[in-house]
Amino acid sequence: MEKNKDEVFLDFVIKAIVSKPEEVKIKRTIDEMGVLFTLDVAQEDVSRVIGREGQIAKAIRLLLRVVGFNQKVRANLKINAPQIDRNKNRNFRAE
Repeated sequence: MEKNKDEVFLDFVIKAIVSKPEEVKIKRTIDEMGVLFTLDVAQEDVSRVIGREGQIAKAIRLLLRVVGFNQKVRANLKINAPQIDRNKNRNFRAE
């Protein structure tokens, strides 16, 4: 199956950012709202893709919309972030 230009673009950008490009999975679905890209990356790469205060994710979404506009589709990006147990390494005393 041939990939679309928007999917090739997103794949290129994400794999350039992450430390484990082999674990990048992009799913492209078309619905009534346009094209939705669902992105799965390794747990340690989620912060690289989202960035500080979401700035990298916003920039990727903006570029993806521009690429989609050239193909006359509305493109959106959803980043699946695995749940992180923040209390895993903390020691709590039950008194």
